Amino acid sequence: MSKASDMVRTEVVRLSPYNSGLTIGEVMLRYAPARIAKLGSNENPLGPSPTLATTIKAGAEMFRLYPDPAARALRQAIAARYEFGEDQVILGNGSEDLLSVISRAVLRPGDTVVTLYPSFPLHEDYATLMGANVKRVAVNEDLTINVDALIAAVRERPRMLLFSNPMNPVGSWLSGEDLSRVLDAVGDETLIVVDEAYAEYAEGDDYASSLPHLATSDRSWIVLRTFSKAFGLAGLRIGFGIVGDPELRAMLDRVRTPFNVNGMAQAAALAALADEEHLAHVVALAKAERARVENFLRSKGLEVAPSRGNFLFFNCRQNASAFVEGLLREGVIVKPWKQEGFDTYVRVSIGSPSENDHFMSSLSRLL
Repeated sequence: MSKASDMVRTEVVRLSPYNSGLTIGEVMLRYAPARIAKLGSNENPLGPSPTLATTIKAGAEMFRLYPDPAARALRQAIAARYEFGEDQVILGNGSEDLLSVISRAVLRPGDTVVTLYPSFPLHEDYATLMGANVKRVAVNEDLTINVDALIAAVRERPRMLLFSNPMNPVGSWLSGEDLSRVLDAVGDETLIVVDEAYAEYAEGDDYASSLPHLATSDRSWIVLRTFSKAFGLAGLRIGFGIVGDPELRAMLDRVRTPFNVNGMAQAAALAALADEEHLAHVVALAKAERARVENFLRSKGLEVAPSRGNFLFFNCRQNASAFVEGLLREGVIVKPWKQEGFDTYVRVSIGSPSENDHFMSSLSRLL
């Protein structure tokens, strides 16, 4: 029998397994701790809007019938909230589904994709899968974004510029001025894709969403958002993109699977989008707890990246995978980073106050 590696494309062999993080069940089986703080996947500790209870009770018909493939009601609500046309909104089974759709629709073998590094691995993996080359722009020594290097990279006219703002896993972000400098350097040959999965957490005087800047641009662009983070719907897998050109959005629609967003996810996203009060509460808690955990880490002499996400990225000064095992024994799930050059770094999500206390007390004992 042929080896599996002989049966698949070379690009598939080149991919590393995605580090999806451990589940509560896996940690219970391994160490059986008395309690668990799950702080590895940037989930919302407050969960979704309480109004979703009604949606779930009314779900029988949603389970039986195919969902609206166009997700018209949700697209209309998103278009109204962000002040774009309904024909500019595309839905995905999580925003990572849209990363796949965009890569399959746009990238050709030999194309170049410019991205920040360390990166959300799927920003690189889907490009690699399509035979494209990834050009990494590494962060500065202080873990801030190297704006000048990013501008130099996009001036080489890549097929796609793809980066997250705020960055995942680092948490660093572009100010409005720096964002404008980067986007203004992009040529007509390049598709701009900005992943704003953590934008709700990042609001502030020195952060700017790319949407206002790109709204008046004649370049090709897509901005990705998600309901998995601040809206608390990670388990339902739903994200969306706003596309500058409705014709490009229609082309992307040909690549996605027809029913890629299930009916329950569509209904839940509509309810979550309408609950502004809950969203504000989620963001306020994350900001306060992020500051508290960051101060703790710095007090322990650890290097911590500046962050506008619901997570922190810190240097544990040893192999992160081995270090994290000590936290797992204490019932704390965090994510060791495994990309080259950053394998002593750990990303910890900002959880509830009690979860964060659990993490901090466990880390103190481990140190």
